[in-house]
Amino acid sequence: MLENADLGKLIVRLTLGGLLLFHGIAKLFHGVGFIESQLVSHGLPAVLAYGVFIGELLAPLMIVLGYQTRIGALIVVINMIVAIVLVHTHELMQLSQSGGWALELQGFFLFIALALVFLGPGRYKLHS
Repeated sequence: MLENADLGKLIVRLTLGGLLLFHGIAKLFHGVGFIESQLVSHGLPAVLAYGVFIGELLAPLMIVLGYQTRIGALIVVINMIVAIVLVHTHELMQLSQSGGWALELQGFFLFIALALVFLGPGRYKLHS
């Protein structure tokens, strides 16, 4: 049987980091106004919205490159918990129209990042 845990970790890193980068790039081009309004509605300073660039641009790049992967993945975990608490709490127990969990994407980002916290980057990485 073919077994290569390091290649599997690389695939996980590229998938998580690559898909999350799209969200960060969108916020880079379209701004963080929605996030600012959510923070303010919860009594938090609007300036914290710029932290999304750390969680959706810097951390995914760290993950893709395999540079300080565990730290990057932990940042994504924190970012996703904040996103779920601020915006998606009401959807925790809901299904989508197609029958899946309403928070599939957020759950994917959260739990795959958490797995990378424990797994690390594997052998195929940028040396630090």
